[in-house]
This record gives sequence, C-alpha cells and structure tokens, in this order.
Amino acid sequence: MNAKQLTVMSREWCHLCHDLLEQLSPLAQELGLEVAVFDVDADPVLEERWNEKVPVVLAGETELCHYFLDEAAVRAHFGRIG
Repeated sequence: MNAKQLTVMSREWCHLCHDLLEQLSPLAQELGLEVAVFDVDADPVLEERWNEKVPVVLAGETELCHYFLDEAAVRAHFGRIG
C-alpha cells in the first residue's frame, strides 16, 4: 500500500458517505493523497466488519475517522509520516 493513500469504506446510498468524499477531495489533492473507495455492500466481509460505521477513513489499518471527516486527524497522520 502506498504510504500516501487513504481508504474510504462507503455505501452508494449513504449521504454521509457522499458528503465525506466531497469534503475529502480537496484535502487529498492538497496533501497529494490517493483515495481508494470501497462499497461495503459489494463485499460481505467488508459489510460485516464496517456495516453501520460507514463512512470510515483508513490510513492502512489505522482508522482516522468515521461518519464525518476529521480533517485534523488526517493532517496529523500524514504530518507524522512526512
């Protein structure tokens, strides 16, 4: 996995997911981050693990935030790894 990558666990019908992705886009561009989005409903394993917690923003296995974008947490995480 790229050290400058975020994973977002999402759902197509989830308005919080759409809002979070819209807010994340300019931040990801600013920080030079790649964003991979996974629809938890497309994979039973992901659905079981994340279910009602989506949207979830992950950096590797580290959960940075869920439900709403925590811009400070994203900035802090990527500030540590340079």
